[in-house]
Amino acid sequence: MASRRPFLSKSRLISAWQCLKRVHLEKSHPELGEISAQTESLWATGHHVGEISQRLYGTPASVEITFDKRIGLLLNKTRELIEGGADFPIFEATFRYEGVLVRVDVLMPDAGGWRIIEIKASTSVKEYHVLDCAIQDWVLRHSGINVTRVSLAHINNRFVYPGNGDYDGLLIEHDVTDEVRTLEPEVVDLVGRARDAVTGPRPDVNVGVHCSSPYDCQFIRHCWPTDTEYPVSGLGGSKAKLAEYVALGYRDICDVPAESITAETQQRIHRVTCRAQPEILEGARLALEALPYPRYYLDFETIAPAVPFWAGTRPYSPLAIQWSCHIEETPGHYRHREFLDLSGDPPMRALTLDLIECLGDQGPVLMWTRYEEGILNNLIELYPDLTAPLSKITDRLYDLHPVVKQNYYHPKMLGSWSIKAVMPTINPDMDYGKLEGISEGTAASDGFIEAIQPGILPERETELEEQLRRYCRFDTEAMVEIVRFFTH
Repeated sequence: MASRRPFLSKSRLISAWQCLKRVHLEKSHPELGEISAQTESLWATGHHVGEISQRLYGTPASVEITFDKRIGLLLNKTRELIEGGADFPIFEATFRYEGVLVRVDVLMPDAGGWRIIEIKASTSVKEYHVLDCAIQDWVLRHSGINVTRVSLAHINNRFVYPGNGDYDGLLIEHDVTDEVRTLEPEVVDLVGRARDAVTGPRPDVNVGVHCSSPYDCQFIRHCWPTDTEYPVSGLGGSKAKLAEYVALGYRDICDVPAESITAETQQRIHRVTCRAQPEILEGARLALEALPYPRYYLDFETIAPAVPFWAGTRPYSPLAIQWSCHIEETPGHYRHREFLDLSGDPPMRALTLDLIECLGDQGPVLMWTRYEEGILNNLIELYPDLTAPLSKITDRLYDLHPVVKQNYYHPKMLGSWSIKAVMPTINPDMDYGKLEGISEGTAASDGFIEAIQPGILPERETELEEQLRRYCRFDTEAMVEIVRFFTH
C-alpha cells in the first residue's frame, strides 16, 4: 500500500499548485520531461542570485547547510545549530514536517526568534512567491521554530552596479508575514492534494494556460498532442482557446472546423495548412525590391544578467556584446563585418563605434522584429555623446518581420513567424536546429558569459568563440536568404 506521506519538496508543492498532473509525472515519469536551455539558464540565475544574497546577509559567523543527498544530515545539522543557541544567519537551513521538506534561503535571528527570508531572482513579488513563503512558514512553525516574520527579497532593477563587488541595494525586501499567515489553510489543502497526486493514479488534468504559467512545464510536449504533422498548438494565439480544441479531441490543425475559428490569423493558418501549400503574396517582392542600396543586414546578440558584473549597468538590462552585418553594396554582392570581444572588458562602446563606422550614413538597415531598435536605444542611453549617429541609424531601420508576416505563410511554420520558423521553409539547409553548440539566444548569452570567465580553458574559449560567431552570422545570412527568396 502506497505511503500517505511521501517526500514532498517545496518545489514539488509549487509544481502541484501549477498542475497536479505535473507533480505526478515529476515523481513517477521524469523521463517524459524535457528541460529547455531557457529553464536551465533560469536555474543558474537563481543560484547566482542566491550566492550574492549570502554575501549581502552574511556575517563572519554565518553558516551554510551545504546540500547532501542524505537529508537526515541536513536536518540534524540545522537542529544542532538552533538548539546550540545560534545567533547568526543560517543559509539553507533544512526542516521537514509531515513529509514536506524545505530549505530556507536565509534564516535570520530576529527578536528572540527567526525571520525567514526567501530570495527570488524576479523583479517583483508574484502570487506563487507568497505561497512559497507560506509553505516554509507552515513547516518551520510546526517544527517548533518561532518564526517572527517572513520576508521576500527580489531583484531591484533600478540598482546600478558601482563595481568592485559592491551589491548593496541589489535586493529589495518585502514583509509578507500577514499574507503568508492567511494562506495556511491553502497550504494544508495543497499538501493533501499533492500527496494524492504523487501516490495515486495520474490525475486527469486538461491542458491549458497553466501549462506555461508560472513556469513552462517540462511535460508540455508529452501532454499536448504532438503526434501529427500539424498539431493544434500550431494555430497559435490564445492557449485557453487551443486547450478547448484539444479537450474536444482535435489533434491536428485540420481537425478543427473552420467555422469555429474566429481570429483572423488563426483562420489564415488553418486555411493555408489545410490547403497544404505555402501562401506567397506579391507584396513582399514589391516592398523588398523597392529598398535602395547599399543594404545592411544587422543582428545583435546581448546579455542581460540578473547580477550585473560591469560597473554602470543594471540588472536584466540588455547589453549588446556582439553584432553581425552582411552588407549588400550592389544587387547580389555581399561582404560581412562582425564584432565580438571576449577580453572580459565591457565591449559596448567599442562595439558601438565599430557599428557606426560599419553602417555609414545611408542605406536601409534590415532587421527582424524591433529588437535591434531597442538595443540601439539602450546604447544611446549608455553613451549620450553618440546619440546623433545612433539616432540616424535607428531612422534607417527596416523591419523584415511584418513584411514577411503579411505576405508569407508555410504550414511547417506551425503558427510562428520567428526567423527560426521561417528560414527552414525557405531553405531547408539553413535550419537553426542543425547548428552545433550555440543555436539560440539564451545559449549565446550564456556562452558569452562563460567565454569571458578568467579561468576558462583556451580550447573551450576557442570553441565558444567559433560558435558565437557562427550563430550571429547565421541570423544575418538568414535575412539575406529571405530577401533573396522573395525577390528572385
